[in-house]
Amino acid sequence: MLQFFHRSIFFDYQKVTDYKLKAKVGKFALEINNLKMTHQQQKPKALHISLWIAQVILAAMFLMAGTMKSTQPIEELGKSLPWVNDVSAGLVRFIGISELLGGIGLLLPALLRIKPILTPLAALGLFAIMVFAFVYHITKGEYQALGFNVILAAIAFFIAWGRYKKVPIAAKK
Repeated sequence: MLQFFHRSIFFDYQKVTDYKLKAKVGKFALEINNLKMTHQQQKPKALHISLWIAQVILAAMFLMAGTMKSTQPIEELGKSLPWVNDVSAGLVRFIGISELLGGIGLLLPALLRIKPILTPLAALGLFAIMVFAFVYHITKGEYQALGFNVILAAIAFFIAWGRYKKVPIAAKK
């Protein structure tokens, strides 16, 4: 509607001969155009901020989980994470290192603007980890863990979608 209204002002503006009226109409048209641009710019800005918040939260979660799975003795991990006792120590360490690298990948490429395409790829990798965790917990009948896996997977997918399609971060030149 604003665009149609703006065009009608533009066409009337061409016909106006009174210069004071012409100046007022021109200023009004510029204000409408600025409002329209501000509204269009607010959407990506809000999404950009939301994506950064999601990236920081998800990175913190996976950095903590990855550090714990990579460094703590398996016996201690088995007390808080029962599934650790059912799989090999190598797989636990691999998952931990993958989560640690995914958490780093969510932040560093975007912050430094060096190869920022790695941020959505890291998010997709973490999404895959959560899908595998979801399937594993279903097969073991550990249904209480599924909600957390779904939430983390949804946040990871949101970051991948947002940073790849909607608000990608430009590489430093």
